[in-house]
Amino acid sequence: MANTDQTAAGGVQGTSSLYKFNSSPNTRAVVSQKVRILTPAYGGDEGLLYQIGVVSSFDPSDSARSVNEIRGVGFGDQVAELVPSITDVVTFTAERAMLYLSNGDQAFGYAGGVDGPVRSLQQHRWPFDVEQQMVFSTIADQETPTTALGLKDVDFTAQNATGSAQYDGQENRPDQIHKALITYYEACWINSMGKGTFGTDGSVITQSIAASVTDVHDLYSTYGEFMATGNDPTLGQGASLIYAGLGTNSGVTADRNFGGAVGEEEQA
Repeated sequence: MANTDQTAAGGVQGTSSLYKFNSSPNTRAVVSQKVRILTPAYGGDEGLLYQIGVVSSFDPSDSARSVNEIRGVGFGDQVAELVPSITDVVTFTAERAMLYLSNGDQAFGYAGGVDGPVRSLQQHRWPFDVEQQMVFSTIADQETPTTALGLKDVDFTAQNATGSAQYDGQENRPDQIHKALITYYEACWINSMGKGTFGTDGSVITQSIAASVTDVHDLYSTYGEFMATGNDPTLGQGASLIYAGLGTNSGVTADRNFGGAVGEEEQA
């Protein structure tokens, strides 16, 4: 008999009753019921990511970096400029129930448990990717720009929900689609893999997993020096008064000695 807790199919890591779906509320606020976490499950097709089951929490670290100040001798207690430093390495933690037929190693693509000999991080030889899908509600679907980068149409026809038509009869497309905001955690390495705490005061055994991430992106954009990221004063996007004179709004420049803004006519 096949291991139904680790038989990747239909976009999820298993086919047993633990991988059943139900509906979730349609709200403007993000709800955890609609967030999907996908990894390369052991035994799945090469190159595909599958939704992890029985995950009670997924917690990516804050995107953080230090900011260094530059000062000048003889200019008083004044910051000349703040210079951002290198961004800290992103990490994530996850809590997952341990299954007899699927443990944390298998859920992240390694041959562990009943599928292989992996018992320690010493045997984790290859990095892996993790995809987080923040699935939208129907409310958000209707108001989302169709050209927004980082969004992907996720087809939920594999759930085979009762009464749902596969085609809408007009555009010949599946109607069981939600948009999802994609965050891609690339080339991850697990740095902590819990083996569970076995005690007499509880029955559920969970595994705590922590990993470091090489890169974070939206899976679709091309990143680089001239990427449009907002707050660009050369495009008149506001930003800071210090750089107001750089952009198309050249009629306003910062008065660096006394603060505020001075128009061209006053300067003349």
